This record gives sequence, structure tokens and C-alpha cells, in this order.
Amino acid sequence: MTSTNDSRAPQPRLGIQGSVLAWQDPWAGQASDQLMRTGTGRIVLSQDDAPRGQEFMKALRELHADFYVHHVFPGFEGQRELLADACQYGIDLCLGNEYGNINGPWVEGTNRYDIPDAELLEAAASGRLIGILYDEPEHLQINAAQYRKDGWFPHWKNGDGAASSSSSEQPLNAQARLDHARECVTKSVETRVKHVQALLANAHSDSAAHAGVPGAAASSVPLLSEQVFPVLFHAQARGGMAPCPKIMKESFQSLQLATALGAAKQYGRPMWICADLWGPDVGSWFTRTPGFPGHSPEEFASALRMGYYMGPSHLFAENADVLLSYGADGFRNTEFGDVWQQFTREFIPANPLRWTHQDAAATIALIHSDDSNYGQNERPFGSRELSMPAESQSVFRIWHMLSHGAIPAHGNNMHIPGFDFPRHELKRQYAAERFPLRSGAVLPDKPNVHPLFYPTNNVLVYDGFVQEHQLGSPNLIIVAGTSVSSGTLLAVRKHAEEGAAVIAAEWLLPAEWRSSKRYASGGLWLPVSDFLSDAVREACAPHLGRPDCWTQRFGASEIRMYKKDADGFTLDFESIL
Repeated sequence: MTSTNDSRAPQPRLGIQGSVLAWQDPWAGQASDQLMRTGTGRIVLSQDDAPRGQEFMKALRELHADFYVHHVFPGFEGQRELLADACQYGIDLCLGNEYGNINGPWVEGTNRYDIPDAELLEAAASGRLIGILYDEPEHLQINAAQYRKDGWFPHWKNGDGAASSSSSEQPLNAQARLDHARECVTKSVETRVKHVQALLANAHSDSAAHAGVPGAAASSVPLLSEQVFPVLFHAQARGGMAPCPKIMKESFQSLQLATALGAAKQYGRPMWICADLWGPDVGSWFTRTPGFPGHSPEEFASALRMGYYMGPSHLFAENADVLLSYGADGFRNTEFGDVWQQFTREFIPANPLRWTHQDAAATIALIHSDDSNYGQNERPFGSRELSMPAESQSVFRIWHMLSHGAIPAHGNNMHIPGFDFPRHELKRQYAAERFPLRSGAVLPDKPNVHPLFYPTNNVLVYDGFVQEHQLGSPNLIIVAGTSVSSGTLLAVRKHAEEGAAVIAAEWLLPAEWRSSKRYASGGLWLPVSDFLSDAVREACAPHLGRPDCWTQRFGASEIRMYKKDADGFTLDFESIL
């Protein structure tokens, strides 16, 4: 598909994240093989020879990367050399916290590693710092013992302590405790965001006062919530973070992207996208370790186009060691590297965007409280004392209906009952010392499980604080979850009066609004207790679109995505301008 319109929006900047298995970090050397660089729970020795930093920077340039995502070593090995090479080769830097999350040291009372102020200031002074990435903070908030084993320490705030205490003289009821736990996450995020913004703003002000000294403005260096689960996007964006959804991985793509797009639009944040090559599947492709990569080159090619069409400010691939191998003859592309080069050298120049993610517009607005439930049905916001309300599961049923039954009715990603990942069988059949597999492995009895295609019709997700002017003009509004603000209820009631179909959970409504009503404008007000009832299906049917098409609208333009193969592992795209 080629655009013939010359009205162009700012184009997404492209990046690549560093190696975690293939070669030692080009600047940290042996430190790479002395700590865990992946979430596998063990130290994995590098598979390839060790390149020099400048060789790697040249490889990034040949791959048309604008920036490099580098997870900081807790001992800061190679940090200054990295900055020097980035400046020399004109590569911008996004610094991540994953190695510290996995190995420590952690911020007291959390499982979170914060890059220290001194290292942030040094990177900002180079003029190359463009982002600070927090790796899967939603996962580490809810599943707090993923890496740190000496206690239960959620990423942002301990949900137990937050939920069981209040400044109020009256004890909090169950819903108030849940709301309080959510607010504690948001406030903890806000505290960190404001600290980093003030730190960088002061440094930028000082550098501006000394001619010729570069520095990064705080406004240009967002804190990113890079997420695998489509929960807490809104809670963290409300606190000041920029959403960075992972695509591919184990996600239902339309759900993941609609949620991140809605959070970015509602809170006016940048949106980055990570095309994460870790995943559930196996096949006859170059494989570093089970699940890496867990997607085919053909799926990767479609996912890159899919992510690009969402109009993110930045798009990057995780990781470099799927795209490249390194040996005596230097860096060589894998089949995945060839896909990336075709995307950057041919596809993007032929298909310039004329919108950004902030232009996203909804035919269907799904409003629900950010309850942190991805299908685990426990530990809301990382609390082991609170129970996950049953009402939080209403959102899963809505997605099942909105996707024509393609998305399960009991969770919002593949880490739920009902999915058996082929990578687990690959791990059982192939010893670690046999990797990498140059031609992968085929397991005939383990069909792959991760398609890209899940049909929905211009859906955006907002939380229970969305305001009337932020909603736009959706034809259908659905309100669910465990709570919603009074202001949001008034806003959606007004939309019903003005012609929209509004379907709302009865338990969220005041008694006087629990009767259905049709308005002269054609609008509908429909309170319900079951989002899979015949009444809901009948009211939604005119707005659901076709089951063979996934659409996402941006202003006056719309991207339509179809299955390119029988199961939807690859996509065809159509742009309606």
C-alpha cells in the first residue's frame, strides 16, 4: 500500500534494543556474562564472539536505526564508552532498567531499579538521551516475586500497605481500598516522573547557561512503561509515563494497541512501540533459545507494519541478537535482519504517514477502571490482601464480544488458561548447549498459537476518569469494570442523549439511571448486568464491523487489516484516506 497524499505527519523514529544472548555487551565486556540479562532466571553465556562498540554502532547505522535501547548495567560498566560512541556515530539513546530489575540493587521496599541521578545526568549532558525505559512495570507490580525473592515488593508501591491504611478516620470499604491501591501506584509513578523531570530540567537550564554544552530537555525524555500485559497503561500514564506497548510477545494485538492508544490520547502522552521478538512459538527460523524469537520472520514483517501504522513517536525491535549474528567476518543479518532492512529501506519511504497516535478516533469507546486484572483474578495492584472483584472480569467478556469471539472471555493476553506454548516443548526436547539453532525446529504436534489478527472496529480504551471532550464522537460507548467517576458517567449520559448507544454496567449506576431509555436523537441508554446477553449483542451489532477486518481510525484516515494467511499470523493492509 502506497500513500499518494503529500500531507505528512512526523514519522516514527526507529530503534533497536541490545543483545542479551548473542554477544557480550560491546562496552561492558565480561560483565555481560556475570549477571542475568534475561528473565530466564539464570546466567546465560554469550553465544557469539564479542564485537567492539564502534562495530556495533556501524551495524545499527546500516540497519537504519535512529536510536539504541541500552539496559544499564548496575555497575555502570562501559557507560562512558557507550556515550562517547553514541555521540561519534549520531545514535540517540534510550536507557532501560531491566538488568537492575533482574539483579538489583532495588529501590528500598520495591523490586524496581532506578537509574541513578548521576548516570542520567551524564547521559543527558551528551545530548543523546531521548528516553528512560521501565521494563514491564505492570508485570512486576502484580507479580512482584518474578525476580526479587527475599520478600513481596511490588514495583511502584506495596499494594498491601497502601490498601490497608488511610488517613480517614473511617475504615475503607472494599471498593475504596481498591481505588486507594490504584491511586498509590499512580502517585508513586508521579513522584518518580517529577523527580526525573526536575533533575533533567535543572541540568538543561544549567547547560543552556554555558554555551556549547549539550543537554537533554526534560520534556523530550519521557519515562516509558514498556508493557506485555494491557493493564496499568492508564494508571501509569495518569502519573506521567508514556505508554510503550509490546506487540507480538503473547498479546492480542488489537486489544493491546487499543488500550495503549487510549491511554496515550486521554493523558496526552507520547506512545512508543516495542516489536518484541520473544514469544510463544517455534519454527524453521534462526532461534537463539526457546521463545527467542518466538515469532516467524513473516509475522515480524507484518507486526512492524502494524506498529508503524499506529503512528507511534518511536518504534523499536527487541532484540539486536535476533536481527544479527557476529563472528570472524563481523556482523551478518539473519532472516529477521533482512525483514528489518526491507521495512526501513523500502516500506517506510514508500508509505509516509499523515497521522500520529494522537489522531486516534473511536467508533467504539470502551471505558473501564484500570483494575490490573489480566486474567489472574487476584492480587489487584500487587496487593496480596485485597481480593480481585468479580466485576473486573466484565472487561474480558466485552472484548470477546467486540472481537466477534476471537479474544477469549476470561483474560486479555495469552498468560491465561487455555494456551500451551510450543516454546515449552522446544525447551524440553533441546538441551541448552544445542542453541543457537541456525534453522530452528519444527514440532508437528505443537501448532503455533500466536496470530496477529483479532478483528475489532476502531476501539479505543479509556479509564474511569475520561472527560467528555476526550471521548470524541463514538457511536458506541461501553462502561464496565469496578468503578467510574461521576464526571465520566455524566459525560456518557450526555452522549446517549445526543445520539450514541451507551451500554453501562448496572453496578456502576445510581438507582435512578438503572432503566433503559431511547432518546429522540436515536441514542440508547442500556444498563446491563451481563455483557454477553442477547440485549447487548443486539445493541452492539450495528457497530462491530466485519469479522474479517480489524480497523483503527486516525482522524479522517483509517487502517484496515485483514488475514494474509488462513490463521492470521500475517496481515494485509489497506489505508482509507
